[in-house]
Amino acid sequence: MEKPVPDAAGEQPAPTDSAASMIAAFGGVRGMIDMTVPGLVFVIAFTISHSTWTSAMTAGGVALVFAIVRIARRETLQHALGGFLGVALAGWIAVKSGKAENFYAFGMLLSGGYALAYLISILVRWPLIGVVLGPALGENFTWRQNPGRYAAYRKATWVWFVMFVLRIVIQIPIYWTGNVTALGIAKVALGVPPFLVVCYITWLIMSKAPPPVKPADEDDEDTQEGSVAVEAAPVIEPRDERREDRYAD
Repeated sequence: MEKPVPDAAGEQPAPTDSAASMIAAFGGVRGMIDMTVPGLVFVIAFTISHSTWTSAMTAGGVALVFAIVRIARRETLQHALGGFLGVALAGWIAVKSGKAENFYAFGMLLSGGYALAYLISILVRWPLIGVVLGPALGENFTWRQNPGRYAAYRKATWVWFVMFVLRIVIQIPIYWTGNVTALGIAKVALGVPPFLVVCYITWLIMSKAPPPVKPADEDDEDTQEGSVAVEAAPVIEPRDERREDRYAD
């Protein structure tokens, strides 16, 4: 991350690369693609085969390939396995119930859980966007003592909450119609595009917020105190045992 350059008033602007940091903090575009493509593969396979089992296995196979590629590239296991496990669980639900539309039920429940978590975080004054981005931007949780940044993180969290709610509001009516093709298209349309838009809006909000305050580096302070203590300590010369033996004689 580039070091911000102070302006004429001596204040530092928000990091210019914060948009990229925000996208990366939420798994990046690659993570969203890994979560979206298997859903698209499922609906295509179902349209061709009309088999829930075949569609689930095909989507699961694609997710597994994505996971293997991530592991081969030595990426984090969270990103490598998260998408595969989600698709595997969605496929199991669809096969077990015998209803292809249930492949997308898990995703809707997950969106509902995210929406609830974002709402609760706002109510308890720990907005999740601040919890996620604070450490990623190097300010940790100092934003809680900065009213301007706290307000910005709170506003950004509301934006993410709205996105998850819209996903549910749009997908549930389609789900009840049993139209798997329409549900798959909605899943894809509500995946990467809204994610990028929300990341951009979040960046706009944070770019207008007061600059972040870096937390005090306690390790450096401890190191400096330790150095002073070492310098202040008296130097003790080693005893000359031969001299002591001579005096003893």
